[in-house]
Amino acid sequence: MKVEVKRTFKGTEYTIGKLYIDGHYLCDTLEDTVRNGVKIAGKTAIPAGTYKVKKTMSPRFKKVLPEILNVPGFSGVRIHAGNTAADTDGCLLLGLNKKKGQVLESQTTMAFFMARTPDEFTLVIG
Repeated sequence: MKVEVKRTFKGTEYTIGKLYIDGHYLCDTLEDTVRNGVKIAGKTAIPAGTYKVKKTMSPRFKKVLPEILNVPGFSGVRIHAGNTAADTDGCLLLGLNKKKGQVLESQTTMAFFMARTPDEFTLVIG
C-alpha cells in the first residue's frame, strides 16, 4: 500500500495537500508551514520524503494513531484529527479543505483513513 501526500498550497501559516491511497484521492491534509532547512518546534511541516508509518498508542491522544517514524528533527509525529494549523504541532491533519486554511470533518475522515490502512505502511510526502 502506498499512501502519498501531494502538497498543493504552501502558505506562510499553513500547508494544504491531498492524500492518496494507491493513487486514489482520499482526503485533504493540513500541516504547518514548510520551512526549508529551518525548524521551529510545533510550527514546521514534515520534510518531504518517504517514511515508514506504524500505528502505535499515542501518549498525548490516549489512542492508537499512525506514527510517522524517523522524521529528521522531529519526534512523536502523528497523523491525527484537527482543523487548523494551531492543531498540527508538526503533525499531519486529515479532513476536507472546505474552508480556507482549515480541514473540516476531520474526525470522520480520520476514522475512514484508519479503517483503510494497515498497521504499517509507507508514506511519501512531496
